[in-house]
Amino acid sequence: MSMNPTETIFQKVIKYVGPYALYIAFIQGLVAFLGSMYYSNIAGYPPCSLCWYQRIAMFPLWLTLLVGILRRDQSVHAYILIPAWIGWIISLYHNVLYYKWIPDTFAKCTSGVSCTTKYIEYANFITIPFMAFVAFSVILISMYIHRQYLKIRTV
Repeated sequence: MSMNPTETIFQKVIKYVGPYALYIAFIQGLVAFLGSMYYSNIAGYPPCSLCWYQRIAMFPLWLTLLVGILRRDQSVHAYILIPAWIGWIISLYHNVLYYKWIPDTFAKCTSGVSCTTKYIEYANFITIPFMAFVAFSVILISMYIHRQYLKIRTV
């Protein structure tokens, strides 16, 4: 492959990451699913209500991506975007609440485990809500890269 000196960094990312974007999203979704199962079923951390909503959005993503990959469905990103965006928005709200950027009075976690309960904190900032936010972000970015890659491939 020859390098085009006028290619932007964005175009290079699309060109080189694009063929693998579905696999990246699949692996991220599977890791998020397995991590969630580990924290609740093995480590014994009960999920809060916002975590449950994020699980509802995340859990089918890895399976949908796997089916799309196996069937070579080039439009799989269309099936992923709605639940991924819903999960991302809930996760953003959860992080804003967790890191106390908004007052606890905005919390909708009135029963069960508090949405601001601190179970883990790796490197003083990586928490369960943060990991969920990163997972949804990686999946959404991967879907965008996949879609852009399909556009340049068909040109």
